[in-house]
Amino acid sequence: MNVRRRLIPTAAVTAVTALGLATLSACSAESAAAGNTDKFDVVASFYPLQFLAQQIGGDHVNVTSLTKPGQEPHDLEISARQTARLQESDAVLYLKNLQPAVDDAVTQSEVKTKIDAASLTSLEKHGNEVGGHAAEHDDHKDEELAGLDPHIWLDPVRYAQVAEGVGKAFEKADPDNASDYKKNTAALVTKLGALNTRFKDGLTNTRTKVFVTTHAAFGYLAERYGLTEEAINGLDPESEPSANRVKDLEKMAKADGVTTVFYETLVSDKTAKTIASDSSLRTDVLDPIEGITSKSRGGDYFQVMESNLKALQTALGAK
Repeated sequence: MNVRRRLIPTAAVTAVTALGLATLSACSAESAAAGNTDKFDVVASFYPLQFLAQQIGGDHVNVTSLTKPGQEPHDLEISARQTARLQESDAVLYLKNLQPAVDDAVTQSEVKTKIDAASLTSLEKHGNEVGGHAAEHDDHKDEELAGLDPHIWLDPVRYAQVAEGVGKAFEKADPDNASDYKKNTAALVTKLGALNTRFKDGLTNTRTKVFVTTHAAFGYLAERYGLTEEAINGLDPESEPSANRVKDLEKMAKADGVTTVFYETLVSDKTAKTIASDSSLRTDVLDPIEGITSKSRGGDYFQVMESNLKALQTALGAK
């Protein structure tokens, strides 16, 4: 593929210069930034989409993520450097309404290929439990998507649907490498199909179907495999549960034979451990895979999902 040369919008250059960063040259093909490489440059908003882009793009893509490892993606604020990186890219892959700052940056950018993962599969409303009322986020501007659960990557079937859409978008945007994108997408979808089978088989026969988590990230996974997720918080991982909610959870845990309160790696485990201690329950990690860190039980999406499966099997009493 030939090296790409782009004109960088004046506003982006000004913002970068104002922060004392290196001036971006519209004519330079040797930029140290993420864009203007000799590959298909993709900016992903956070890890699950970065992983898709890397798996599908292979050696043909240069993928960077706006969300750093260990950073809580819901709270992302975009820097001037990241804005410039976005402007230079060939494609941006994001999940609308998960990160308002990303939505704004994508809307204002002139990137030709904008891929919204939320448009590639179906989204549903989830609240403190699957089927419950989801609290709407005041900072979400798109009323049509407000209150919809964004955690589609935790359902291997929905994630595969997104992968197929991303693959088609890559094929269209970079036709010189379309055959490889098609092949890589098919391989990824096959792996996700096998993962779905392992979850289905591994969670079919369990002593209980109810599990407790810190926030409602696993609604799609619960629905897919006939489970019920009870979340201490709703879709917002940083919110605090009410006293009544805590009491309800303690009663439910006893009635449904719950053994474990799950927490995650990127937010505080204090509330989960307090509830577990008060109810004489264990605690364990159930990772929403919003980022991979040294605390993650695995180095990539598939490894962490396998760890999640084992944790659920143990907590639910799989036979």
